[in-house]
Amino acid sequence: MLATEQTLENLTLTINQEIHVQAPLDVTFAALLEQLGPGNETPDGKSLSMKIEPWPGGRWYRDMGDGNGHLWAHVKAIMRPTLREFVGPLFASFPFVSNVQYRLSEVDGGTLITFRHTALGFVSDEHKAGMDKGWNAMHERVRKQAETR
Repeated sequence: MLATEQTLENLTLTINQEIHVQAPLDVTFAALLEQLGPGNETPDGKSLSMKIEPWPGGRWYRDMGDGNGHLWAHVKAIMRPTLREFVGPLFASFPFVSNVQYRLSEVDGGTLITFRHTALGFVSDEHKAGMDKGWNAMHERVRKQAETR
């Protein structure tokens, strides 16, 4: 098996997205918490059983019952209703650490969510592409939920 040379470029990940939501800031922040936590689901609609402890140092994790699950991250910062930041391995079962940041601001007609996911670790190009797709789906659910409240 050939080993791929590890360079800074292929060991890093940066995903930036802007999500325009036609809903007030506080409603959008609540929808974000819901979708990252108990409303989080797979693309086919299956619940991921996610939980968030919404305070600095709190956990963001998948609760599979009977003491089983996966730690995704810890809450690094929370400033209601404008900032939500996590740090941790997320879903990865390989050496990988992420910083996930949501900044929310009022704009004409609603809220702008500025999303940034930066990471360092061993992750394939296929997984990187899947992450971008996954975040897009999540953010679309946040937008829809906030706009229907």
